[in-house]
Amino acid sequence: MGPPRCICEICSCGRHRCCHKPTKIYDDGAKPSHKTEYVENYPSYGNVCPPESCKPKPELQEDKARMDGTTTFKSDYLPYEIVTRPFRQQEEYRPKSGKIDLGTIYQRDYNPHKVGPVTLARPRERKHTSDAKVDTVPTYRDHYRLWKSQRTEPCKVERDYEPPSERFGNPSTFQDDYIPKQPNPPASCKPCDTKLPEGPFDGNTIHRTAYIAHELEPLFVRPREEYKPSDQPFEDLTTHQRDFKGTPGEQAKSCKPESQKHGSDDPFKGTTEFQDRYQPYSVTAPEFHKPREYVPPTDKMDLKSSNRLDYIKHKVAPRAPMKPAPGRKTTGPFQGKTTTKEDYQPWRVPPRGPIKKEEEIQKPTGRFASLTTFRSHYVPHQANPPQSFKPVEVVPTGVPFKDETLYRTEYTPKKPEVCPGLNPDAVGYVYVNTDSEGHRFYRRLSPEPSGADSSPVPEEVPAVS
Repeated sequence: MGPPRCICEICSCGRHRCCHKPTKIYDDGAKPSHKTEYVENYPSYGNVCPPESCKPKPELQEDKARMDGTTTFKSDYLPYEIVTRPFRQQEEYRPKSGKIDLGTIYQRDYNPHKVGPVTLARPRERKHTSDAKVDTVPTYRDHYRLWKSQRTEPCKVERDYEPPSERFGNPSTFQDDYIPKQPNPPASCKPCDTKLPEGPFDGNTIHRTAYIAHELEPLFVRPREEYKPSDQPFEDLTTHQRDFKGTPGEQAKSCKPESQKHGSDDPFKGTTEFQDRYQPYSVTAPEFHKPREYVPPTDKMDLKSSNRLDYIKHKVAPRAPMKPAPGRKTTGPFQGKTTTKEDYQPWRVPPRGPIKKEEEIQKPTGRFASLTTFRSHYVPHQANPPQSFKPVEVVPTGVPFKDETLYRTEYTPKKPEVCPGLNPDAVGYVYVNTDSEGHRFYRRLSPEPSGADSSPVPEEVPAVS
């Protein structure tokens, strides 16, 4: 018999662990004491009265008189005499004498120029590209070696931008120094006019002349194997049903407290603490205002108000309208000349035509010859038929195929091992105790078997890839 071991140490597959509980710093097995340092060292005092409450005592409120409706605004308000605002009389409009100068700085300083279309001085861009693939290694990839060096600090001196004091000129350096050049037209690559061949076109190609048609062999179709059901019954025993063994134990008890009746069957007494200590207060009933009965007046109503008695009527002339007085009507023709009509001179501007670039390659003027470069320079050659690389049939089709592999000939089935941590009682372990951290310890009674016979299982399960 060896020392006790927990399930974490017995397990060999790494999937079985003990149910850990909250750890304890000191675990000496003693019962906890509910006595605190405050209860032991707290000294008791003699008869000390509690402090008096600052809460006001409930007293009977006396009946107060009616509230006076006079406010601070009514008592301190002083009325002021209101004076009418004086009206400002508008001055009479008088037009200025003299003639208005309608000339502008633009009309005085503007010099007209003849503007034409801008000619492009930049030559046409030519791109020389090729479809061939570059299969080379550059010198940079062969000779480049990465150095482990620190980054140098920049020596640039930061200076604030100072705008130029002189005025920027209109022409640029490119416009002053550039000399336009006339592009030379490229030489024509068109072949010279040659005489077309007489007779019909020969459409025979190397494929048509050298092609040999071979007879195709019939396609081999593998016969479909007929399904044969197994005669043996289906084995429905699973790993869980084989390895699971219920651990005997006591049934869990319910933590729910028993339902007890809280109360008494005696009849309820009608006297309560509120009824015993209640002190009634004498409260006077609120007074309700009774409106006086309306009595209509018998005298005649005086409709004179302060505005009618104190109003002084003034004789004021009506305001003159701002509309100018109608002038004399002229019977002559209307003079429709204005400053714009006299000074404006319409220009005859023709419609601007489309801007077209001059073509560098001139279009041919003669008739198009249907002879191409391929037809003029093509030389027919007689080609030999290609050699067939089809292998000769060496293996006859009647011999059966050997489907033996290295896996089938050298495979050795192995017995599956069962982890002892799944059910320690069945392997020869006896339960000892459980510590405060939740580890369950077991002690082995029988000696440990060797590695070959540690898990005797009668079955052999072959591994299939």
